[in-house]
Amino acid sequence: MEHNILLSVMAIIIGFGLLIWGAERFVHGAAAIANNLGVPPLIIGLTIVGIGTSAPEILISIIAAYQGTPSLAVGNALGSNIANIALVLGTTAVVMPLVVKSETLRREYPIMFIVMLVSLLLVIDQHLGRIDGIILLAGLIAMILWMIQMGKKQKRDIMEKEFEDEIPHITTPKAILWFSVGLVLLIVSSRGLVWGSVNIAKAAGISDLVIGLTIVAIGTSLPELAATIVSALKKEADLAIGNIIGSNMFNILAVFSIPGLMSPLTLDNAVLERDFPFMIGLSIALFIMAYGFKGEGRINRYEGGLLLGAYIAYMTVLYYTAVA
Repeated sequence: MEHNILLSVMAIIIGFGLLIWGAERFVHGAAAIANNLGVPPLIIGLTIVGIGTSAPEILISIIAAYQGTPSLAVGNALGSNIANIALVLGTTAVVMPLVVKSETLRREYPIMFIVMLVSLLLVIDQHLGRIDGIILLAGLIAMILWMIQMGKKQKRDIMEKEFEDEIPHITTPKAILWFSVGLVLLIVSSRGLVWGSVNIAKAAGISDLVIGLTIVAIGTSLPELAATIVSALKKEADLAIGNIIGSNMFNILAVFSIPGLMSPLTLDNAVLERDFPFMIGLSIALFIMAYGFKGEGRINRYEGGLLLGAYIAYMTVLYYTAVA
């Protein structure tokens, strides 16, 4: 038993490391391929980078659903969204206050709320089924098409320059190589991570949902944390917050839909009573802090501290839920 637990811990640690690097290489290659094909930087940032930053969650959700642990996938989707706002943006704002100027982001906030509310209405009966998954997947396609159209029509947006600076300029063969390497690493690391997480959950008597909300969600949010802090230090706050908003929308429409499509399930009561309300509450807090009703939006260090405090409180609740 101890040997199996040790292997599981090692699988999680190594899995997280490969997952982070694999996701970065995957996005690096995909963005470069699109750039070489002449896709505008704003469209690359809004779609390809957004999907790429959610790639770890998507792969883990597919593997978890395939292996018969869909609750882990549900926890990963909701937990990643909670971590993205409270942990990632909270930590980033404490390091460097974020000032939001982009009109593109102002349009994405309402879309994010609509996505969350629709997903909540779909599962209000505590069942995440194939019809629900199909509706969410259709929403994903519609959102990508909307982003592409917005990117084509949008006049010069401050975020476009930030995206342009981040897109790698490498040859197409090299971009395809990095894209392929990143995809393989994502698949391998996701399998190891799910295997280790499920083993530890069983050994500790913790539900797959809680493991997904904590260990897996934090691990899959690490790429967003690194990217967001780097963007903030470069004074690219719009890019930092834009990545989080995009990732959260993809997490609901893509990651949350997968268990419904592959392994329909009845949701735990806590999903509707604790996790969904907390996720939506944090999204409202982000809207109030960053939208900028009378000018530029801003998340200062005090507000970042509040977000971090909320995340600590949420983790505390999960801890006592798990040991109860």
